[in-house]
Amino acid sequence: MARVIVEVMPKPEILDPQGKAVAGALPRLGFTAFTSVRQGRRFELEVEGEVTEEILEQARTAAAEVLSNPVIEEVVSVHVLEESA
Repeated sequence: MARVIVEVMPKPEILDPQGKAVAGALPRLGFTAFTSVRQGRRFELEVEGEVTEEILEQARTAAAEVLSNPVIEEVVSVHVLEESA
């Protein structure tokens, strides 16, 4: 089975309370190198057989119409998950 990965993030102008909470916690836990955090969502879509361009196009359409809220989110990536050996 192959997988198509869809990654969705809040638009930059949208408040991200989860990202702010994580950003506040990281320094308290000793992780001081990070200045900002944005939290998004990841979807894994399994398909039988190989991922064709037609399947990728369906995933892009599903990402835009179903998996994201275009008012507050943007689809940042739709790609095939490369399985490592």
